[in-house]
Amino acid sequence: MMKIAVLTSGGDAPGMNAAVRAVVRKGIFSNCQVFGVKEGFKGLILDEIIPLQLGSVADIIQKGGTFLRTARSEEFKTPEGMATAVANLRRRQIEAVIVIGGDGSIRGTLALNEAGITAVAIPGTIDNDIPATDTTIGFDTAINTASDAIDKIRDTATSHQRTFIVELMGRHSGAIALAVGLAGGAESILVPELPYDLDEVCLRIERGRERGKLHSIILVAEGIASAYDVAAYVSQRTAQDTRVIVLGHLQRGGSPTASDRIMASRMASEAVDLVLAGQGGKLVALQNGRYTSVDIGPALAQKEIFDVEAYKLAKILSI
Repeated sequence: MMKIAVLTSGGDAPGMNAAVRAVVRKGIFSNCQVFGVKEGFKGLILDEIIPLQLGSVADIIQKGGTFLRTARSEEFKTPEGMATAVANLRRRQIEAVIVIGGDGSIRGTLALNEAGITAVAIPGTIDNDIPATDTTIGFDTAINTASDAIDKIRDTATSHQRTFIVELMGRHSGAIALAVGLAGGAESILVPELPYDLDEVCLRIERGRERGKLHSIILVAEGIASAYDVAAYVSQRTAQDTRVIVLGHLQRGGSPTASDRIMASRMASEAVDLVLAGQGGKLVALQNGRYTSVDIGPALAQKEIFDVEAYKLAKILSI
């Protein structure tokens, strides 16, 4: 009976629980003994490893966050931390680990695999900034949450004839801002991948006012600028009444969408198949509608592709 462990690491993302559930149930179905690691790689070092049964993951598919909890671990990056983690796994005779998380977690998966433990990664991050996969677990929920917030903001923006500057998460990626801006009809979208001109942003606001537009929504990805700095410039340049909203961690919470639940389940199933076949160092990915896997090293070396055509369309539609 093969022993495998599953952990969630880095920032939480809606759908992580669905992925853990699928690892546990697919693993048990495949005659494996499955363990859960609390608080990510930190739990490997502290030996916070617990056995999981079918009932351990009952009624969690619809819940946001991660019931295993998550954390970042600088100690895991050290030779001593890695040695302790591997020793704990070997003492428990755990042969494989499935890691659910973002860029840093995926790099940790590769390091664990190179240390002799079969390790596979599942991309779980709202930022959608993993270049080898079309989308990541949590992204769909995050953009739906943010889009709902934008709809509500637009109601009050219209009532008070104000310009709202809304800051969205995404770290160094503008994927959330672009998707939400296109879905919500934002007047301007500022992203790290492309240069921006605040004077042009102001001109778009002024042109809108001239044709009777009562409000504007400006989206700012956190990796490019501060919403407060943008608001100060816009207010001074246009003499318009501006307000700032930083959506922040609101975007990480909430019940995952059906799309995220399905993708998490499919990716987790793929991950279990990989560890059963002894194929470590792999990242599960969704490419052109097909679930597959790629080598982690080359995958992370790829450059993230920003959808410039979607950005151009959002700009056209918000004239």
